[in-house]
Amino acid sequence: MSQTYDLADIKRRMQGAVQSLKHDLSGLRTGRASASLVEPIQVDAYGSMMPLNQVATISVPEPRLLSVQVWDRGMVSAVEKAIRESNLGLNPQTEGQVIRLRIPEMNEQRRKELVKVAHKYAEEARIAVRHVRRDGLDTLKKLEKDGEMSQDDHAREADLVQKATDQAIAEIDQLLAAKEKEIMQV
Repeated sequence: MSQTYDLADIKRRMQGAVQSLKHDLSGLRTGRASASLVEPIQVDAYGSMMPLNQVATISVPEPRLLSVQVWDRGMVSAVEKAIRESNLGLNPQTEGQVIRLRIPEMNEQRRKELVKVAHKYAEEARIAVRHVRRDGLDTLKKLEKDGEMSQDDHAREADLVQKATDQAIAEIDQLLAAKEKEIMQV
């Protein structure tokens, strides 16, 4: 079975990485509590890593407070540990199966911490885009090696893959710059 090359699919996968970054950045709130702030947190549940919203209900009872209602009593300590290790600067307070998260006031240090988290999310998105590019280029190399594509076609298509990569990374950098500006704004 020969591998197929589809530039539209490669672009779609790169856009998936950009959309994932948009979702992660939307969770980085500047001072207000938002359920999307803790949604990307992964919890070690039942022997595998699961998103927080698959083991608990996240609500916003007050503008500066998040409430995490854990469904399984045995998961409370795992959820609390995952929140502490998330580098979001949140200090969980547990009352039974409910974990309360006070959102700290935005001082200069907190803003810089959030910018670092935003940079981490952006780097993860760039890596995902580069993986998609690598997959596309590997497919092109294999097609050329198998004689299903000429060297000229390979070079032309590789150039198109690189342009799509550059475009996706430029969009990621643009999103990061906008979020950084929003976070640092007092």
